[in-house]
Parts: sequence; structure tokens; C-alpha cells
Amino acid sequence: MGQKQEKPTLETAMQRITEIVSEMEEGSLPLETLIVRYEEGVGLVKICQEKLNAAEKKIQIISRDARGAVELNDFEEQGT
Repeated sequence: MGQKQEKPTLETAMQRITEIVSEMEEGSLPLETLIVRYEEGVGLVKICQEKLNAAEKKIQIISRDARGAVELNDFEEQGT
């Protein structure tokens, strides 16, 4: 059996998504290549979502009040 390929880091996945978007926006790729790039991008987006969800869960575990209970607060963007 083949070896299981490691998932890229969030940063690597996001960089590759940026590259794919740039290639697709150029408009010079044949349809078959566009489809392959699109499928790759969708897979990378899924990996990013999984990593962000996992990070959010870790933050919730770390964010506890003085009694040890999880304290969930709405995220407030800076400068809005």
C-alpha cells in the first residue's frame, strides 16, 4: 500500500490556494487543468477549515474563567 501523505500546514495550504487562484485568473490554462486545480483548491480549503476548527476548539479549552468553566465570548474585530 502507498504511504499516507501528510496534510500541509495551514500557511502552506493557504499559499497554495493563492497560487491556484492566480493561475486560474490568468485565463491561459486548458479546461482539464482548471478542473484539476479547482479540485486541488477545494481539498485545500477543506484542510484549512479543519485546521481552523481544531484551533478554535483548542482556544475554547484554554479560555476558562476563574472557576475553570469555559468562557465563550464573541470575537470582536479590532477597528470596527
